[in-house]
Amino acid sequence: MISPRADLKVVVASQPIDFRRGVNGLVALVAEAPGADPYGGTVFIFRSKRKDRLKLLTWDGSGIILATKWLEAGGFTWPPITAGRVEIGPEQMALLVAGLDWTRAVAAPVRRPTKVG
Repeated sequence: MISPRADLKVVVASQPIDFRRGVNGLVALVAEAPGADPYGGTVFIFRSKRKDRLKLLTWDGSGIILATKWLEAGGFTWPPITAGRVEIGPEQMALLVAGLDWTRAVAAPVRRPTKVG
């Protein structure tokens, strides 16, 4: 299970992958990327050539989790296709996986409480 926590690191691969890749192929793909550790607890999100599919890969401490999601209608909002990756927060990941436009999400400013004297 992927627990949404404040320190969760999420990396979205901006290049589409061959969606026939399984867990071993995706772990190898992550391991080839500079500075990426498939066993570090980071959630890696991969896209297909079509905009309606994604795969999530993460290590939960006891094994690798591979999850796939297909949308029945519409498509996911993806970053522009570049030769890199995009880091997003856990809230943006939840929106992305839900099929919502995570790029328009804006965090509300947090105000410190005032001291009552």
